[in-house]
Amino acid sequence: MTEHPVPRWAYRLAHVIPFLTLPSGLWRLGLVAGSSMGMLDETGRPLHLQNAGEAAYIVFVSLFAEAVALTAFGLVKPWGEVAPRWIPFIGGRRVAPYAAIIPATLGALGLIAIWTYGFRDVFTGDFLPFSSDAAAVLMISCYAPLQLWGPALLVLTWAYYRRRARGFNRVPGRAGAGSASPS
Repeated sequence: MTEHPVPRWAYRLAHVIPFLTLPSGLWRLGLVAGSSMGMLDETGRPLHLQNAGEAAYIVFVSLFAEAVALTAFGLVKPWGEVAPRWIPFIGGRRVAPYAAIIPATLGALGLIAIWTYGFRDVFTGDFLPFSSDAAAVLMISCYAPLQLWGPALLVLTWAYYRRRARGFNRVPGRAGAGSASPS
């Protein structure tokens, strides 16, 4: 149990975040499996990975993105408030709220910046070359959910902040929409 109840919407949002990164990871794994995924190289031929190093890098990036997305659970689970006992030196200790809030906020803002920049040319003629519009639509569809990752993490961080740093508790006798007062 967490110290203060986690809003149901926040709990659900934390579970959605890893699914925002999954489609792009699966699309990249298609490249590792040998498909060009409709991408073309500079000569107009189907693009394929050149060596095992590129494949390893793409697998690493896909797994790393998913692992980072899973850290959102720390904003709604008890281990985001008290460090698990198996962690050396800090196990069993309370997590200072800002030790989670600051990195999560910076991470969310970083994700917003990265994916805003990454999508800057999607609807212009300067985007990656594809063999067909369908291949381009598939890639864009798989990467588009990443646009929501940063904002979703920012909203989840706000909920964590309200619950932990500001010490909000529900006002007795008022049900519903999160009426709260500082404690």
